[in-house]
Amino acid sequence: MAIHWFPGHMNSTRNAINDRMKAGLDVVIELLDARLPGSSANPLLAKLTEGKPTLKLLNKQDLADPERTAMWLDHYNALPDTRAIGLDASIKAPAQALIKACRELAPLRGGMVKPVRVLICGIPNVGKSTLINTITTKRIAKTGDEPGITKIEQKIVLENDFYLFDTPGMLWPRITIEESGYNLAASGAIGRNAFEEEEVALELLARLRQHYAGQVEERYKLGDVAGLSDEELLTAIGRKRGAMLSGGRVNLQKAAEVLIYEFRQCILGRITLETPDEFKQWSAAADAAEEARKDKTSKRRKKAAEERAPMAAQPNSENERSKEEGADD
Repeated sequence: MAIHWFPGHMNSTRNAINDRMKAGLDVVIELLDARLPGSSANPLLAKLTEGKPTLKLLNKQDLADPERTAMWLDHYNALPDTRAIGLDASIKAPAQALIKACRELAPLRGGMVKPVRVLICGIPNVGKSTLINTITTKRIAKTGDEPGITKIEQKIVLENDFYLFDTPGMLWPRITIEESGYNLAASGAIGRNAFEEEEVALELLARLRQHYAGQVEERYKLGDVAGLSDEELLTAIGRKRGAMLSGGRVNLQKAAEVLIYEFRQCILGRITLETPDEFKQWSAAADAAEEARKDKTSKRRKKAAEERAPMAAQPNSENERSKEEGADD
């Protein structure tokens, strides 16, 4: 699924991050969705903040599969200059742990002369504003269930020598990993005008049938779903949830909306849509496809240039031919 959703304020965010890097930065906090930690990690952010210690916060862990959350924490904690913590942004004690983790990542910073300067980033609707409000015990950041609530950078003093710079949620202009596009759409990180709910719901069901079939069967009071196609399963869910049209037909659009909503609200149970190994495979396949695309584009341009070359060498007007004939005289 091709998703291109890069509102104007996201370009401003990219510029703000560049400016913050130039002004001085000690640690980068990236808030991830624990239900899709790999897909919610912004590769553009990694490039913009290259070389800086990073704290990965797996937010919404209360909605995610705890076994898979542990796998992702192990994965990130094994990376150099990286720490990872799982949390629920509405719980105060785990949220405060990020200050301690940041100080450990920047041991040479601290005190009024060298305050710890931390940038917190994340994709839209990942819970960053809720986390900030929890840490500060004040309603500093606006919150909501739609992506793109925060629009400007904010400086927040968490302790006398600890400065937190908040930025608006930012996606990257082109999502090349197809599975990530679907997972981001299912989670609510992408505005609903950028994708088709039915298409996303079918991909979500393909993932759920593979790893969480029992939870789907229990929620919708279905028998064994192994023998159903994704379309048949979505139809069955629509029928069970009363998403009907005249003539006994199932409203698949409504069924898709119900499924996505119930996934987001954890009504289906605690679910994580990817493991580190799965995401690694998706990423490798996407990289190979991208290289093939670039190679194809390069060959097409080269061929076009070769076809234009003979034409450029020939006189292309009566005046040029006359000049050439005059030169011969």
